Amino acid sequence: MTHPATGFPYDTLAHFFGAFGTIGSSPAFFNRNKLPYAEEYELSLQRQITSSDLLTLSYVGSVGHHLISSQSANPGNPALCKSLSTPGSVVSGTATCGPGGENNIYLPAGGGSVLSTRAVLPGVELPAGTTLADTNGGGLVLPDGRVGIVPFGNDSYFITIGNSAYNSAQINWRHTSSRMQLLLGYTFSKSLDNSSGYGEQINPINPKLSRALSAFDSTHNFVISYSYLLPFDKLGGPKQLTHGWQISGITRFATGLPVTMVENDDQSLLGTGFGGPITLAVDTPNQVASVKKLDPRKENCPGACFYFDPSSFSQSALGQEGTANRRFFHGPGINNWDFAVSKATQITERVNLQFRAELFNIFNHAQFLTPLGINTFRLLDRSRRQRLRVSDSFH
Repeated sequence: MTHPATGFPYDTLAHFFGAFGTIGSSPAFFNRNKLPYAEEYELSLQRQITSSDLLTLSYVGSVGHHLISSQSANPGNPALCKSLSTPGSVVSGTATCGPGGENNIYLPAGGGSVLSTRAVLPGVELPAGTTLADTNGGGLVLPDGRVGIVPFGNDSYFITIGNSAYNSAQINWRHTSSRMQLLLGYTFSKSLDNSSGYGEQINPINPKLSRALSAFDSTHNFVISYSYLLPFDKLGGPKQLTHGWQISGITRFATGLPVTMVENDDQSLLGTGFGGPITLAVDTPNQVASVKKLDPRKENCPGACFYFDPSSFSQSALGQEGTANRRFFHGPGINNWDFAVSKATQITERVNLQFRAELFNIFNHAQFLTPLGINTFRLLDRSRRQRLRVSDSFH
């Protein structure tokens, strides 16, 4: 049986590689995935306090199993890369291994070749004299005359190894009377997982390192909605003027979403960046001090304002994961008041005229987005490294 794809550039591996080069960020489904499922539980107590007031106390939780997520199918080998990281460890004049070098070809000083540091889907040796007839080619002629190529970079599995746990205490109070309608809700909760979506990668070496606050975790969430029919109708006078005046609104105070900490300089030597739908690697920086939050409203920052002091973090050691958790503190919270005044006037039995004035965020309180926690380190001189960007998209 012949190969169904015939003709250049698909007829040989050399032609294929010459046309497309190293393929990365091309996820596939793991062949032993399981069906995701969740267990949910709730305990609620209700008490009718008065004829107008109902109180509900609840404990609500859920646990997710075999959730779809991403994990690198072929991470780099940090120990192998470090063994090739000094000039004396490789043939003079050839490349040494370091961050971002997982897809390269190395010539050890002791002989032989290393076709990428990825143990799974490593490089391939093609026969001597092979021509990679395309500008995308690359490849390296090895000492034995054969041609080394690396067809695959970092590629991930869509794999059902995600898990989650959510637990919450909830209070709900509802008041209903002839003039007042009020609904008050408060939730105290915590959500943990090792991947908050199918595109967020799980650490391929130690999945436990990825367990952290969920991307949507919010510890406190207080919401009150209300409407009140103003008693102007008791003042007398024309009903068309005094009846139907009402105020209403929604007020919310909530904890902000967690900050996701990522170090994107590949100090871990795993090469997990650009593995799937979300391009961020699994690496995190070192945490060297307690996180100090800053108030951009009080800072004099003509450029980018920081929500937290970046000096609490430093570059991780070469070949190791950082000590900081993926998500462990929250960004700026929500403090929002929406308010409305309305007047309903009954013109005829079938016609009703309504005047309405709505004010969103009536106190003009700035609602900030969750800052980035991406750390980029770059060598500035021989003695120090400086963080170039942390939470620089704080709006």
